[in-house]
Amino acid sequence: MYSRIAGTGSYLPEKILTNKDLEALVDTDDAWIRDRTGIVERRIAAEGQTTCDLAEQAARAALAASGLAPSDIDLLIVGTTTPDVVFPSTACLLQQRLGMGECGAFDINAACTGFIYGLSVADQFIRAGTVKRVLVVGAETLTRMLDWSDRSTCVLFGDGAGAAVLVADQEPGILSTHIHANGGYSHLLKVDVGVSRGFKAEPRGGLSVQMVGNEVFKVAVNTLGRIVDETLEANQLGQGDLDWLVPHQANLRIIKATAKKLQMSMDQVIVTVDRHGNTSAASVPLALDEAVRSGRIKRGDRLLLEAFGGGFTWGSALVVF
Repeated sequence: MYSRIAGTGSYLPEKILTNKDLEALVDTDDAWIRDRTGIVERRIAAEGQTTCDLAEQAARAALAASGLAPSDIDLLIVGTTTPDVVFPSTACLLQQRLGMGECGAFDINAACTGFIYGLSVADQFIRAGTVKRVLVVGAETLTRMLDWSDRSTCVLFGDGAGAAVLVADQEPGILSTHIHANGGYSHLLKVDVGVSRGFKAEPRGGLSVQMVGNEVFKVAVNTLGRIVDETLEANQLGQGDLDWLVPHQANLRIIKATAKKLQMSMDQVIVTVDRHGNTSAASVPLALDEAVRSGRIKRGDRLLLEAFGGGFTWGSALVVF
C-alpha cells in the first residue's frame, strides 16, 4: 500500500511587501536583497489574520482538488512554528473550522521542514493501514515575529499556507521519505524565547528570529546535498531519473546549488522564493500547488521534495505525482 497525493491547495495573504517597500523600513535596498536571496516580494498576513485562517483556505482548496469532503479525512497534520495559540493546536482549531469528524489532529514543529515531516508521518500511517486519507498542511505567519530593524532577517520571510491530501492507493505515490535533525546547530537559527524560557512582556513577547546567515547557508547546501544522495540511493535511482525538484524556498542560491548537485536544469526546478520569500513550513506545499495548477507538474511525474530549517531539521520525499 502506498500513499498518493490526491489534491493540493495553497493560500497567500493579499498584502504584498516589496523590496522597495522595505527600503523605507530598514537599511537595505532591492539590489542587495535580490543578489543575496533572489527575493523580490513577500506576502504579509493582515491584522487579525491568523495561521489557522491561512491554513483553512489552503486546506479547503486541497480537499476540493481531491474530491473529498472534510468528513472523509482520517488524520489531520499541521506543520507550523507560528501556531495561533499555545494550545489548542492549530490542527485542532482547523479541524473545527472545516467541520471534520473526530479524527486525530496534531501540529508538528520542525520549522521549515514541517511539511516534509508531516508527509513522512502521514505516509507511515497510511502504509501501516491505520488510516486511508490524511490532510497535511504547512502554514505560517512568520512575519509576526520578525524584528523589522534587523535587515539580515526581516527581508527573508513571508506568510502563507499550502496543503496536500494523501490517500491510500495500490499504485506508487510517495516512494520514500527521509527526515533528520541535529540540535547541535540550534544556535545558528532560532527564536530564543518560549513559554518556559525568556518570554517578555513587550511587543511580540520578545519574539524575534535570529540567524547566523553565512553559517546556515553553508550547512544547508552541504546537508541538502547529502539528503539528495540518500534519497536517490534508497530508491536505486540516478540524477537523470527525476522530472522535478520542488525545494524549500529559502534562498535562490541554495536552490541553485541543490539543482547543480542533481545536474538538473533550472527549468526543472519549481521556484517561488522570488514572490513568496521564505514561508517556512508552507513553502514546499505552496510551490507544489502552484506547479500543479499551472500544469507544469503532471500525473506520473517523479518529484523530489526537500527542505531544511531551524533545529536544524531537514528532510525529503520522493513522489510519483
